[in-house]
Amino acid sequence: MKKYLEKVFGKTQKEFFELVESNIKRDKKMFIITANPETLMIGVNSPDFNQVLLEDDVTITPDGIGVVKALSMLNMDVEERITGVDIARHLLDVGNQNQKSIYLYGAKPEVLDAFVAKIKNEYADLVVLGAKDGYHNVDDDVFLDIVEKKPDIVLIALGIPRQELLIHKYYNQMEKGIFVGVGGTFDVLSGTKKRAPKFFIKMNLEWLYRIAKEPKRFNRFYKSNIQFMKLVNRLKREG
Repeated sequence: MKKYLEKVFGKTQKEFFELVESNIKRDKKMFIITANPETLMIGVNSPDFNQVLLEDDVTITPDGIGVVKALSMLNMDVEERITGVDIARHLLDVGNQNQKSIYLYGAKPEVLDAFVAKIKNEYADLVVLGAKDGYHNVDDDVFLDIVEKKPDIVLIALGIPRQELLIHKYYNQMEKGIFVGVGGTFDVLSGTKKRAPKFFIKMNLEWLYRIAKEPKRFNRFYKSNIQFMKLVNRLKREG
């Protein structure tokens, strides 16, 4: 766990966005993992995902407030949350401003269609090179298509850790591109599902809003966060 936390990007969202924008403009590839406590606990319990998290070319951002609080408890550098939704939205803006290309993979067909329509309507200078929903189980075919088409931005919405393991499998074959596993972000950015109101986001209570909307998340959230905090408290005691 400590090795994961040491890798988390600890500067501001603005500084992170500047790094991402610089990489896009220079055609420098980047693999981003947005982490909440559940993400890191999956790494603890999965050798394959553990390997991905520890890769030198993987950048971890503190998506969840639990990760931010853990870093603060351990006196590690951290400024603020940097969420997958905000990263994806920024990539759309930067891609559009610089006339770049994007590839989308994941979500339900109707969600993906709505997202593609929104991009074409609101980001007219961002070229959609491919858009495949996540319900055909053709991961390898999709990624071979990505390797061939060389998009500047690749957003994968298949859920953790499937999306990250898949990016990792093909990452070395990519010449360029910003790769991010974004979970349910397509739902939010397409307008299919509402993000938490600004109050919840500002108060770092977005997790509470999601649980209120989807109570079935509670047990998974509770177990992963309790386990995570136990490990963090142990690290704090050990100094």
